[in-house]
Amino acid sequence: MSLSLVQSRVLVGLQAAAVTVEVHLANGLPAFTLVGLADVEVKEARERVRSALQNSGLEFPHNKRITVNLAPADLPKDSGRFDLPIALGILAASGQVDAARLAGWEFAGELSLSGDLRPVRGALAMSLALHSAGGTAKLVLPAGSAEEAALVPQAQVYRANHLLDVVRQFLPGLEPEPGDGWSRVVAQPSTAAANYPDLADVKGQHSAKRALEIAAAGGHGLLLLGPPGSGKSMLAQRFSGLLPPMTVEEALESAAIASLAGRFSLQRWGLRPTCSPHHTASAVALVGGGSPPRPGEISLAHNGVLFLDEMPEFPRAALEALREPLETGLITISRAARRAEFPARFQFVGAMNPCPCGWRGSTQKACRCTPDQVARYQGKLSGPLLDRIDLHVEVPTIPPEQLLNAPAGESTGAIRQRCEAARERAMQRQGKTNQALHGKEIDQHAGLDDAALKFLNIAAARLGWSSRSTHRALKVARTIADLAGAATTQVAHVAEAVQYRRALGASDV
Repeated sequence: MSLSLVQSRVLVGLQAAAVTVEVHLANGLPAFTLVGLADVEVKEARERVRSALQNSGLEFPHNKRITVNLAPADLPKDSGRFDLPIALGILAASGQVDAARLAGWEFAGELSLSGDLRPVRGALAMSLALHSAGGTAKLVLPAGSAEEAALVPQAQVYRANHLLDVVRQFLPGLEPEPGDGWSRVVAQPSTAAANYPDLADVKGQHSAKRALEIAAAGGHGLLLLGPPGSGKSMLAQRFSGLLPPMTVEEALESAAIASLAGRFSLQRWGLRPTCSPHHTASAVALVGGGSPPRPGEISLAHNGVLFLDEMPEFPRAALEALREPLETGLITISRAARRAEFPARFQFVGAMNPCPCGWRGSTQKACRCTPDQVARYQGKLSGPLLDRIDLHVEVPTIPPEQLLNAPAGESTGAIRQRCEAARERAMQRQGKTNQALHGKEIDQHAGLDDAALKFLNIAAARLGWSSRSTHRALKVARTIADLAGAATTQVAHVAEAVQYRRALGASDV
């Protein structure tokens, strides 16, 4: 048979669309033509496939006109993932493997010139797409990709090390030959307890730790403001340990995004990610982009923590691009030819100095910044962005005598238990975290008593809050009430929440 069909998949955003690799061998002038909106890496597959077949002892049809079509033709194709299906298509069309037995299988893998298979990006996304569609096809992937694809429940994934390992399973008239290079992969995610840095390492800073506890319990964003060396980065790096354990669905989502970016690691399975991009990162690096669109840092932090250190040093465009994801938990990347959506529901933690020199209000060193310099520095963070960050917390410098003599602080595990209990109360009451409440849900579940409502009205009027600021303070107060185990939100809870929305200009850190 001179025509063969082999199934594979292409990555479109976080989705993995089905692709049929059609191979036709015809008489005529020898040629190898590849069509179907293929990128440069895919077109280079012609040379890789030719060499891999020859060096594996298989026959390459030199005297035939070879046409390979990647359907659908209007879907952009990139990377070397189509090397293996193209090679199998040529072998099936030339009768070297049984074309009928390829039905019900999907293949992806990059070939070396010797025929070895190399890992590809997005294996987990491919397996998820197959599982979501209710398909029963079996996936064949290289070592390193098969292990992550097998993490999807009930997935049928086979690992192959070499092109010949795959060919032996589909030889005409012969039964499959199991070998060392071919095996079924069964998911074995790590069952070890999550190992996060311990908050007990941070001495003092009780108010900052309290803010971290509130943020973790309610899903709120957090801004840490303090001089250099006060412990802002240490606090932020330990924040993910306060969050509840990931569910299987959350772990799969986060792992699929990491797989798209080539950052997936089995050792990180089930651990909430903490992304800390450098302050030179561009807007595209943060939110994603490119052609085809790739996930940015905010999507890689999905179900985890996005930590921006030295926030005022980030480009203004990069910071302003965070506005919509902070509200919606989703980023849509629109280009002239393609549109992609990536999830971006992360917990935001930012850190900054109070002034350019960093020592404004410090007892350790004198600040040498003028009021205009301080205003310009703090003004790099726009009002709308600060409005979307629920908690603004001062992190003062700890005197050396207190730092050296202070006992270890409360452990992450103890604080996490309180955060999980508060989250559970919120989930039983409203089915989501307090930060995710919108519109009528806030009025329905806030549970303000009369005195607390009056106090909040007075505070919002005197401080000139926007409607968003008022609602966010109310959601923080509801989280504080949950931590206290209170059925209603009382004056003490609102008063504490109000302290966390002080304007930067009002701070004398």
